[in-house]
Amino acid sequence: MIATAGYDGFLYSIGYLAGWIVALFVVAEPMKRLGKYTFTDALDAKFNSRGIKLFAAISTLVVSVFYLIPQMVGAGVLVEPLLGIPHYMGVIMVGAIVITIVATAGMTSTTYVQFIKGGMLVVFSLIVTVAVMYRGFSTQPDQGGRVPFYEYKTLGAIEAKGQLFTEDKAYKVAGSQAVKNETYVKLENGGVETWWLRSDKDGKVYLKETQYEAKKADGSSVVNGLPASKDNILRQNGGLESIKGKSGPEADTGPVGPFEFLSILSDPETRVNTWKIVKFSDGDDKVVVYAPSVKPGNRIMRPGLKFKVEGTPLQKLDFVSLMLALFLGTAALPHILIRYYTVPSPACARKSTIVAIAAIGFFYVLTMYMGLGAVVNAVLNPVTDNMSAPLLARSFGTFLFAIISAIAFATVLGTVSGLIIAASGAVAHDLMDRYLQLGYNEKQKVRAGKIAAFVVGIIAIILGIIFQGMNVSFLVGLAFAVAASANLPSIIMILFWKKTTAKGIAASIVTGMVAAIGIIMFSPSMYDKFGLDPATAPFPLDNPGIVSIPLSFLVLVVVSLFTQKKEQAAA
Repeated sequence: MIATAGYDGFLYSIGYLAGWIVALFVVAEPMKRLGKYTFTDALDAKFNSRGIKLFAAISTLVVSVFYLIPQMVGAGVLVEPLLGIPHYMGVIMVGAIVITIVATAGMTSTTYVQFIKGGMLVVFSLIVTVAVMYRGFSTQPDQGGRVPFYEYKTLGAIEAKGQLFTEDKAYKVAGSQAVKNETYVKLENGGVETWWLRSDKDGKVYLKETQYEAKKADGSSVVNGLPASKDNILRQNGGLESIKGKSGPEADTGPVGPFEFLSILSDPETRVNTWKIVKFSDGDDKVVVYAPSVKPGNRIMRPGLKFKVEGTPLQKLDFVSLMLALFLGTAALPHILIRYYTVPSPACARKSTIVAIAAIGFFYVLTMYMGLGAVVNAVLNPVTDNMSAPLLARSFGTFLFAIISAIAFATVLGTVSGLIIAASGAVAHDLMDRYLQLGYNEKQKVRAGKIAAFVVGIIAIILGIIFQGMNVSFLVGLAFAVAASANLPSIIMILFWKKTTAKGIAASIVTGMVAAIGIIMFSPSMYDKFGLDPATAPFPLDNPGIVSIPLSFLVLVVVSLFTQKKEQAAA
């Protein structure tokens, strides 16, 4: 997100980190003090309510599944180019590994995976960041021979026969498309068709090469005139046009410090090549063109590329909605909450959260340099914008690429296994044992949990395949929104408002969950994902938090006030 949206992508990092502050001051110690096993147990500690048991367990399942989607999508994106296998095979492979880990070794293995990959993530991200600083800025990035694949080409005038001539090639103009005051032309040479961004100036034709993906009517896909392949996914593009007004071979800074790096990139005369996405139809084919777009460096380093801070009130509201979800979602994620039941004391819960905040905060600073480093070192791949960190590592050599890819893979395994443990616990302990009261002994509960892990894992695999191509950070933001809407109001109110009732909690969970999911399903992004017109989406915001979180709090308060006397009488 930082590589493609600059400062706006970094706001995700800020939001996630702020969420840990909420977890530290609001949730960590009180949750541990309740001394319960699952999120449902903690909510139900004072009530013994069947409604809380049912809806809290369902909420745990729903939030876990929503967070599993981006993890599985990311796994497929990562495995596809590394092993040369299709996206769906990568998702299935990761799902199978995680299900095996959870079903055979449980929380112990998950803890070790998360601890080891967390340490390695910080160490090797620091190494990549230092490498970015040492390389500095250059408008001619070397990267071991992997240079930007596109270039400007000045072509002669179009002849009457519909051809464009260069010194070495004659292109046949096979078609053109006008999109938002720009013209894209399809050129054919040697049987290979490519799309170019065209402008006419001084009697000459200027063409800028694009990267594009065409979905053919028969269901096949081509990228830049070639079949979609591992090599296309690992292409590295982007880079700098000028550094503080200088261009060409002399525009080379050598090693820079962390503050100098930001200063040079923020200069308005520094020109950065980013990408814009243009969609149109070419007969029966659906074409997505990734066209180069040059922006001043200071444009990357201030808000507005993704979140329109100077846009409409609706766009500003969507941004506030996202930040609200990121701030409040962390403290309500089931696989985060389950950690507070595995430490020995409230003091340990507080201490572990402080250590986590320090490590995570440091890592997020490194993500800023890695994301911006991906922009200036020409390692963006517009076809799959989830690969910026591995491609940046790849520009420094295969070894670092392999390490970063392996750590990214381990990160997926750790997070997915934690989520499946939370989900299987909700099924086996909360639903089967506590809600349905089936009278299982410990051995039967463990077996039920393992079966639940298989089922949840299979669901995650299916959804990971369905949501292929969507940005992972965006999908994580939606998961946080569902968690913040369904879980957080109940956690906060049960800890800090004495008038909270069981019916209030149950109603709040249902309201938050239904509202958040409903808004997401009818948002412009989802309409766009499934081929509908985003402008016709019933709900104009992509992020539901601004509506669903206050609504969940409001329902809890109102229902609790109305059911006060009934629950006291029953008690």
